[in-house]
Amino acid sequence: MHHGRLVFAQLMEWFPRYQFNKINKQWKGNYRIRRFSCMDQFLVMAFAQLTTRESLRDIETCLHAFGTKLYHVGLRGTIARSTLADANERRPWQIWQDLASVLIHRARGLYSGENFGLELNHTLYALDSTTIDLCMTLFPWAQFRSTKAAVKMHTLLDLRGNLPVSVLITDGKFHDVRALDMLTLEAGAIYLFDRAYVDFKRLFRLHQSRAFFITRAKKNMDFRWLKSRPVGKKGDVRCDQIIALGGFQASKDFPDQLRRIRYVDPESGNKLVFLTNHFDLPALTVANLYKQRWQIESFFKWIKQHLRIKSFYGTSLNAVKTQLWIAIAIYVLVAILKKELQLEKSLYTLLQVLSVSLFEKTPILDLLKQPDLTFRFKW
Repeated sequence: MHHGRLVFAQLMEWFPRYQFNKINKQWKGNYRIRRFSCMDQFLVMAFAQLTTRESLRDIETCLHAFGTKLYHVGLRGTIARSTLADANERRPWQIWQDLASVLIHRARGLYSGENFGLELNHTLYALDSTTIDLCMTLFPWAQFRSTKAAVKMHTLLDLRGNLPVSVLITDGKFHDVRALDMLTLEAGAIYLFDRAYVDFKRLFRLHQSRAFFITRAKKNMDFRWLKSRPVGKKGDVRCDQIIALGGFQASKDFPDQLRRIRYVDPESGNKLVFLTNHFDLPALTVANLYKQRWQIESFFKWIKQHLRIKSFYGTSLNAVKTQLWIAIAIYVLVAILKKELQLEKSLYTLLQVLSVSLFEKTPILDLLKQPDLTFRFKW
């Protein structure tokens, strides 16, 4: 209910406090803490993410400007940049990883019936990584190149709702294909990869788990043709073949049959060759499913533009992981809000409005359901 509450406080009604308290107790987040609890830390970092604050001093200055309103949001601790810096540095980042997991589990239930344009009974995932460049002097632990530091965010995205199901944060040297070893594979699900993830030993482990994959074949792939399936003469699918891998090592790593589909994109004219272990789907459906992989590229682009993950409020590994996991938690929290309130506006629009309305006393449903949120200003 509204009852004159601030928008920020209304947003936090979807925050899972009971589960968070259990997580916090498990990791002893408030051990020997008197004035600035983990809940205070989350609220301050959520404010920083939603309003894209530039630095710790920026966060401190802006929050002090709201004075007594902070109490009504739920902030009880003293707001100081040194206190926030210490909290991000010392409190276990696993608290925020577990919190994000709770929110993701809830969001996946809400988006399970989401339609992405194809009739498909399988769960559809896309796996990829994005690199966040850092300064070698400030982040010496994040090794990437001789003069450059970076962290990678390896993300498994559920394409029903574009929700990050699994996130692995590593230094820049961590090879993408190793992220396949970290996955908890789901039987019957379809995983979309680009060519960086073509490792036949790892793909065979996925195949043995009764999961499916669709990826791009490398140009120098050695294979033996076994048989061909019929394709239309004038269609975009040029061939649909059953193959076995050639070469001693490749055939040993993946001893079973594979399906090779050659496809010409009607829009760009690009010739693409797909590789999959799913033999029942029509060839054109396989090609259309792989097109859905662009959603993870859009996800990375979106969070880099609209959440605070390209510059950090701390330089330690713990501080960086804390900020990234809280950013993911905020993304999913707003996605839950969108579904719960049955809002048709995009997440981009919702975050833009929330960024300038957190300390207003407008009912959040009225605020976010206005016909044209883009041009909503108060003079």
